[in-house]
Amino acid sequence: MTKITKGVWLNVRDYFFIILGIFLYGFGFSAFLNPEGVVIGGMAGLGQDVYYLTLRLFGWGVPVAVTMYAVNLTLLACAYKVVGRQFVFRTVFGATVISIMIGIMVPLFPEPLVHGQKLLSVILGGILCGVGIGMAFVHNGSTAGTDIIAAMVSKRTNVSIGRMIQYTDFFIVTAILVIVPDADFENVVFGYITIFIVSGSADYMINTNRQAVQFTIFSKYWEEIATAINNEAKRGCTVVNGMGWYSKHEVKILLVMCRKIESVTIYRIIKSIDRDALVTQANVNGVYGKGFDEMKVKINPHTHHHTENAEVTAGEGDNKTN
Repeated sequence: MTKITKGVWLNVRDYFFIILGIFLYGFGFSAFLNPEGVVIGGMAGLGQDVYYLTLRLFGWGVPVAVTMYAVNLTLLACAYKVVGRQFVFRTVFGATVISIMIGIMVPLFPEPLVHGQKLLSVILGGILCGVGIGMAFVHNGSTAGTDIIAAMVSKRTNVSIGRMIQYTDFFIVTAILVIVPDADFENVVFGYITIFIVSGSADYMINTNRQAVQFTIFSKYWEEIATAINNEAKRGCTVVNGMGWYSKHEVKILLVMCRKIESVTIYRIIKSIDRDALVTQANVNGVYGKGFDEMKVKINPHTHHHTENAEVTAGEGDNKTN
């Protein structure tokens, strides 16, 4: 597979999963949450607020999808200079698809898919929405919505994106009490519950994909194993010198870091070369650097560190540590 063909395939795969994630979000909202009258966070929740407000004032409600798309485009226009062109272009696609999905699905479900089980509808709808958001995010997509506001605020202040999204979502859910004075407070409580279910499900999807593990491998065939891991798993190994205290012989220890979903591949490589190898696997909270995640921390502009000669990352390359 050529480099160009591989790039096209990855783009097609990403867009497929982004659309699938947005479909899950639209289905969870339209089939479980909206028919129950539960206002959720995000642009969908804001669309519900506008629907109920216009229904109360004019006797007809502006469709949720219309409000979502109009507000998203307005926010993107405002965010263009703040968050950059790449973020805006990527988000326009998500905003368009999610508005189309909800515009089609909401009329299809005038009643909840599960009758007489409001709590179950909230749980199922929240999980589907969260999984959909997480799936889109993992594949470099965006469902637009309150993350646009959060991205703008985080550029200007020290408030994190996650915290800003929660603040905005709580405001949107609470606003229904002002828009509809006789609103059922139970629905507001369910709205708060939905916020936590959606964020928890989204975090689970994102963190599961990013979970990393560290292998410690003891084997007399360490060179063959390290080479195979480099060539087949496309992961680096760090060779550490050690000593077996019982035998008093020097041993070579391999340290390998990889995604959790790649661990089966590592095990297969080890077993195919040395069935008697001693292997330990440990979960790690995060791996940052080349081939993994980027460290997203703010650097003090008054502190200068020279890192030109410090680009060695454990688990990458053929580094040996004594």
